[in-house]
Order: sequence, then C-alpha cells, then structure tokens
Amino acid sequence: MQRVRAWLTRARPRVTVPVALLALAVAAGAVAAAGQGADDGGSYRVVEQVIDVPEEPGGDTDIGLDTSLFLPDDTEGRVPAILVAHGFAGSKENSRKEAAALAEAGYAVLTWTARGFGASGGEIGLNDPDYEVADVSRLLDWLAQRPEIQLDGEGDPHVGMTGGSYGGAVTLLAAGTDDRIDAIAPRSTYSDLADALFPDASGNGPRNGVFKQMWAGLLFTAGSVGTQDPGGLGGAGGLAAPGGARAPASDSAPPPQGASTGEAEPGATGSARCGRFRPEVCDLYVAAAEEGRPSQKMLDLLHRNSPASVVDDIAAPTLLVQGMQDSLFPLDQADATARALENNGVPLDVMWTEGGHDAAEPATQDEAEAIRNWFDAWLKGDGAADAATGFSVTREQHVSNGGRSTRQGTIPRAARTEAYPGLDGTDAASVPLSSGTGGGDGGQRIVAPPGGSPAALSSIPALGALSGLSGGLPGGAGFALDIPGQTATFTSAPLDSDLTVTGAPTITIRVADGGDTAPADTKDDQGDDRDGTPTEAVLFAKVYDVSPDGTARLPRQLVAPVRVPLTADGTDVEIRLPAVDHTFAEGHTLRFAVSTTDLAYDRPRTAATYGIDLPDPQAGLTLPTQPDLVTPHPLLPVWTWALPLSAVIVAAGLLLIGRRKAGPAPVDPDLADVPLRIEGLTKRFPNGYLAVDHLSLRVERGQVLGLLGPNGAGKTTTLRMLMGLVRPDAGDIRVFGHQVVPGTPALARLGSFVEGPGHLPHLSGRANLELYWRATGRPLAEANMDEAVRIAALGAALERPVRTYSQGMRQRLSIAQAMLGLPDLLVLDEPTNGLDPPQIREMRDVLVAYAATGRTVIISSHLLAEVEQTCTHAVVMDRGRHVAAGPVTDIVGEGDAVLVGVPDPAAVADRVRAMDGVAEAEPAEGGLVVRLREGTVAGLVAALVAADIPVQRVVPRRRLEDAFLSLISSTERRADE
Repeated sequence: MQRVRAWLTRARPRVTVPVALLALAVAAGAVAAAGQGADDGGSYRVVEQVIDVPEEPGGDTDIGLDTSLFLPDDTEGRVPAILVAHGFAGSKENSRKEAAALAEAGYAVLTWTARGFGASGGEIGLNDPDYEVADVSRLLDWLAQRPEIQLDGEGDPHVGMTGGSYGGAVTLLAAGTDDRIDAIAPRSTYSDLADALFPDASGNGPRNGVFKQMWAGLLFTAGSVGTQDPGGLGGAGGLAAPGGARAPASDSAPPPQGASTGEAEPGATGSARCGRFRPEVCDLYVAAAEEGRPSQKMLDLLHRNSPASVVDDIAAPTLLVQGMQDSLFPLDQADATARALENNGVPLDVMWTEGGHDAAEPATQDEAEAIRNWFDAWLKGDGAADAATGFSVTREQHVSNGGRSTRQGTIPRAARTEAYPGLDGTDAASVPLSSGTGGGDGGQRIVAPPGGSPAALSSIPALGALSGLSGGLPGGAGFALDIPGQTATFTSAPLDSDLTVTGAPTITIRVADGGDTAPADTKDDQGDDRDGTPTEAVLFAKVYDVSPDGTARLPRQLVAPVRVPLTADGTDVEIRLPAVDHTFAEGHTLRFAVSTTDLAYDRPRTAATYGIDLPDPQAGLTLPTQPDLVTPHPLLPVWTWALPLSAVIVAAGLLLIGRRKAGPAPVDPDLADVPLRIEGLTKRFPNGYLAVDHLSLRVERGQVLGLLGPNGAGKTTTLRMLMGLVRPDAGDIRVFGHQVVPGTPALARLGSFVEGPGHLPHLSGRANLELYWRATGRPLAEANMDEAVRIAALGAALERPVRTYSQGMRQRLSIAQAMLGLPDLLVLDEPTNGLDPPQIREMRDVLVAYAATGRTVIISSHLLAEVEQTCTHAVVMDRGRHVAAGPVTDIVGEGDAVLVGVPDPAAVADRVRAMDGVAEAEPAEGGLVVRLREGTVAGLVAALVAADIPVQRVVPRRRLEDAFLSLISSTERRADE
C-alpha cells in the first residue's frame, strides 16, 4: 500500500490531477443528484433480494449481490424480463429510474449492484468472464425460476439486457457468453478496453498507444478508495452513468455477506492492494501507470475482459447507442463492435446521440424511447418487422438570432439511413491545407516541454459542464487551449458551402527530429535512447472549426493521440482523427493542429523538438461524408398550426350553424329529468349503407345502459349522433329535454369517450386533462378534476408523461377526461378495449360507482359477460334496428340452466357433473349453475337430495350471451325470410 500511496502523491502534475478531478466530480455529482429521485408512485412493485453467487469459479463460498426486481402491476401472467446493468463505481440505484419506466411499460426488470461495489460482496474484476459475466448467468438462472417471468424453455427466460458504460460492456459480454439473452441495447461503452485506455491514431495498436491517464486515474481512484455509489462519476456524466445524473444511493439495506464496508483494505498480495479491485487488476494497472505503457499481460487481461473477446459469438439483435460527447469511449469503440456484429449477420441499429461520458446533460428521453421500442419489437413484437435497423444520428438545429446561434433543440433520430456506413462514410471530401513553412525544410518546429508541463487542454474527463464552457454551440464544441510553441497548425481556405462530416477524418503528416534535444534521463520506456536522444514522438492531433471572426471551436472536445517513430529523414504517418458528426458552415475554415501535450494523456517528460509538415498539402484532410444522412428542416410545433386551423374550422362551423334557417326544437319540459330519449333515429351513409334504422330508446337516471350488438349493428354511429358529431337523416335525440344539434348547450351535461383515446404522449396525465378542459372554454373550477381523477383511480400516475402509461392507465385517463365536470350523462364506446381481466374489473367498479351517484352511464361493448355484471339495463341492436330493450334480468329471462343454491358450490361441483343428465355444473355467486342435457329440474333436485347435497333454492339461470345470440339469430331468420 505504501507503493500505491507514493504513486498517488508523487509530485508530478499528471498523477495528482485525477484525484483533484474526482473531488470536483463528487461535488458536481452531489449537485446533479440533489433534485433527482426514483418515482415510486407508479403501477409496479419492487422485490428487494440478496442473491448468492460463487465468490470464485467452482468455489465453496458465496457472496451476495444486492438486487431489485421491478414487477408491473397492470399485467397478468408471465411477462418478458430486462436486465439493467449500472456503470463503474455505481450501484443498482443508478438504474432505478430506467427500471421503473420499463416496468411501467410491462416488463419485469432486474437491477443489481455489481460485485465489488455498493452493498454487494466480492472484488472488482473489470467485467471478468469468470466473475461479473458469470454473475449475469446466475441472475438469468434466478429469473427463470420466478413465476412472473415469460420463458422460452426450461431455465430460459425471455429476456433483454441494457446498460451504459461498464454496464454496456457486461451487456455485450453476457450476450456473447449466454445465448439465453434475446435482445440487447448497450450504450456508451467500449469494444476493447485496451484500445480505449491506450489509443493510437496511427493504428499500431494499444501496445504502442498513449495512456489515457486522467480517465484511467478516475477509474482507479473510484475503485481503490472503496466508494459505495459515489456521486461524482455518475453525476458528472462519468463512468457510472454516461451523460446522466445519478439517483441517490439506497441506505435501507445492510451490506450482504461478503460486502465491503467501503474502507480500503491493507495490502495482502504483492506490494499493493487497491481497495476492492482484484489484486491482479490492481498490480497490472499500477505498473502501467508508472511505466506509461501497458505490459502484454495487462493488454491480455483487458482484452479478455472486453466485448471484443466474445463479439463474434453474439447473436442477439443489438441496438448500439454511442454518445458523441465522449473522450473515454469515442465512436470508434462502437464502430469496432458494429463491424463485428455485421459480420455475424445480427439485426443491428447504430445510434449516435448527443450524450456520452463528457456530456453536461443526461441522456434524452428519445434515447430511452428508442431502447424501449427496440425491446418492444424483439421481446413483445414481431422482431424484424417492428424494429428499425440501420444508422441514425441525433443532431441539433440552430437558428440565427441577431447573428448569434441559439439552441433549438435536438431532433431525435431524424437523420437516418438503412445501413451503417462506418467511420469512412460512403463518400469523402478532400480539403487542402496550408503547409506551414513548406516541405523539405523540417516544417514547423514545436517543443515538447520538460516534464510534459504545461499541457494543452482538449477536454476535462467526467466534467461535461466544465468541458463545454461554451455550451450550446453546434456540434458539441466547447473550450480548448493549445500552448504556444507546442503546436503546429495548418489551415484551409474558407469553405464555399456547408460541409457535414460523418465519420473519422484522416491526414498524413511528416514528423522529424527537430534537434536541440536537451540532456535527459535515459529511460527506454519514455522513448529515448540511452544517450537522451528521442527515438519517437508522442503527439496529439485535432481539427478546429474556425468562424470568420477567428473563434475556434473543437468539435466534441476530441483529440487523437499518436506515437511516431523518428528517423533521420522524417517519418510519414497517417493519422485517423476522432470520429464526429459535425457541420462546418460556409465561410468557416478548418484548422488542423498537432500538439506535443494534452492534459488528459500521459506524455514524455524529456524535452525535445520536432518538425511537423505535410508531405502533400493539396491532399490535406480527407473528410468522410454520408449524403443520404440528411436532417430535415425542423418542423413547427403542432400547436403553431393546429390551433389556428382548429379555430378556422370552428369559426366556419359556427357560421354554418348560424345560417341554418331553423334552430333546434323547443325544450320538452316532460323530458327535463330524462338523461336520454331517442325516437325514430335513422342514418344512411352516401354509399347507401343504412347504419341506423328507426331506433328508439329511453334511459333513466341511475341506470348503466349497455348498448349491445354485433359489428356493424350501428352502435358507434348512434353514439356519434348522440354527441352531435354526425347529423341524423331522421329522428329526434333529446338530452334532458334538449334536442341534440351541433352546439346545443345540453351537450355540456354529457361526457364521452368514443373510438379510442387521443392524448399528447409527452405531456403528463394532468396536463392532458387541463388542456382538454381549457378547450371547452369553461372555468377550471367547474372541472372537478380531483373527483374525476379519484373515481378513475389514476393515483400518482397523473403526474407522469402519458407515454409511460400502460394500456390500462391510458383507458383510465380517457375515462377521467370524459368525467371532467362530472357530467350527468357519461357515454363510453368500448371502454374495456385492450384491458386485461384485473383492469376490466377495476373499470367495472369505476362505472358502477359513478352511476351510484345518481348519474347515467351508457356503454357499448362486445364483452357480454362484463355487460351482464356491470349494466342494469341493455339495448340490443342488429343491422341498425332495435331488437330488445329493458332490464338485463328481463332480457336474460329463462333458459335451460338453473342456479342451485348449495352451501359450498366448489366442493360439490364435480359430484353434480357426474350425475345423469347434467351437461355442465359451474360454481357461481349464490350457488351452482347447472345446465341439463336431459331430464327435468325436479329430477335434478331429487338426485341432489339423494346424494346428501342440501338444496337451498332453485331459480332459472341463463347468461346474457345466450339471450343475445338467441335474439340475433331470430333477427337473422326474419331477415332471410
């Protein structure tokens, strides 16, 4: 441990900065998390449980994983499951909000704290296949035993998996290891952790890469101090939650067996023990950090623990989401994964978003919707028929405002193509650059300072809010700083048109030893000969967007590190610059810069001078483009055109009404207390179809009337005429004595829900109700919103966006909307459509309770059993005509079934079914419903008594369905005659 402390406190700027940044990140995370928390008021329940997994492969001891299982309330039977993995230094609490939203969408969602973090036991293995990845398979085993989870086979749950960063990597690793995972959606993660932490823009691989020191230091520090769900890394958009704020840690559950208390433990293996890291991970990391280069053993470990090691075995349909504001895992990491998955033939959708580890703002709701839609397609839907595959980019629209650029907001997935083009694009543009001092004389001379300080600044890892000090600029550009004397620059001419780059630009530069090398310590690992002469240069390349006023912006704050071997004649090296999606505007110039330092990376400490030039200035930058990837012009918000158009339509309607020669008939005082009376109602459509034929009916207060009939019977047309939406050809409709015509005041006493719900999905339930009521022009105080919401039993869901509602909750919201103002007459068309049995029962209770207040309810429905239990009266229609009307009990009448009152119907049902002449015997409320195949009721009673079954009463029993079918068949026979 003394060695580790010495490393952390050594007086070298490049080592102490990560610790300071971690402190800043913790502070930023605390602020970000202050206003956030999980919404537990939804229609789901949470099962908290510690699940035991082996501490070591094949070992006899277990550790506990702290888990939460979110189960939806609005579903019946088995449902698909989704695993949600958290990021590095996080816990299951980071996934709580996402899990709640997926549970609201009808999934069972399992979150857990990975081993080595929070209240879970074990040590951090960096997604080791034998530890963290094996844990996922154990969790799948556990899910397969739950009665709520849909199965594809014995021990095989129907399951998807998602996660960000560290959680995204374990998602890919698990999918490549366990074929029970049916769909995945990893985001902002890596393909190969070795390439990510030791990148090299020349393509020579991580062995010659440049150490991403700041990011690695943050990761190491967060794990080595044994933090339990620290706020910083996630709150500032770091490893735990790319681009998003953290949820607060749960303090309700004690650490399970094997969990750490959060204190770093004293060394027990070798010279260092790093908190909750596994010893081999710790030792290899410390050696790489001190040497500035990875050992082959470390590269092998990082590759083994990366998705790249198993990606060829992934068969699950994959939505690959990668943030463009990400200096930890840039777009090239997602590209490597995507290319491998394409080779597998896996259904693939690649999505570049505004998020990432350096993003100042959380991931957008559009990203969450894309992930949910992906799972809906592959876990609930028809797979490829429902899933969008290809490539999309989230872009920002900017409008001119007095010469200033103003953020207009993102257009989610607006720019899309059917195939992923990769980082080379489908086309390319070449932009010549000035060549500095010209070829052949060494080019521009730049200095690598002794000790590597001061250093240029491109990004501040994990602190997106500070990284983007010029926030809101196009393309995620922000603050960057180059040190004079350390940077060579080459500039293009002003562009004559906009140029949108999608992919990784490339350029070839020539690097030569500039001479004047100062004496230095002779360290081979620093790229020097034993006499102090440098044998290689470590450089950092980037491209700025320079406006006509000279303001330079670095798109996405990204830089490409490269290690270049030096030769006497100079070395030509092709550099692959960071991938971006960025538009360089007309009149802007491109500035290519090469620096000897960057604050985020390890850099040689030996002073040196290099010459930088372009071997072919006319070749300049090669910029990939994707012409098919076009962002449409931003659409005007719906309200800017819909409301004026609605106003014109309403005005025209009022004008036409005013021009009518005859107004409505006078009020009939004898019907002033009758909710509805229809006489002789007739409607024939222009195609000659007679939808309603001389229909007459009357409904009284307190009744729940069921309007019954087969498809095409005229039920919906009747309701539309009742609400004044369709003009009848003949007949009279009166609501409380007032004739129904368009605009009649009597319609204010009627609430309706016909032909499905129509709500704005991005607004909350409450906002939808308020917007609807304001459209009526009546005072808000008359809405009685609280009472309508109480009757409809919306609960806490009222405050959530409607897009998070289940089908049952949407139906309840529609009922609440119809109940606003507590109308005396409530008209509902198929209110139970799409609901499962528990939801139907709840809807029944709502309607019965509403009618019990003295109001009247009219419903049309195909579910005759529900009508029988809900309605007091019924009207049966067929082919537009009235067939029967009256109390439900009268319509049902008598049939071949009887209700036999017995003390315990369920206990004797089987004995009665076995009796001669009995066709059916089913327990029901009040006794046993018995249908005879032959014999008489008297004979049945005698047989029951002889069998020692006490008979309390016998009454006729026929179902409404029987009566309905009998009525309809009689109508059909008469029509045929």
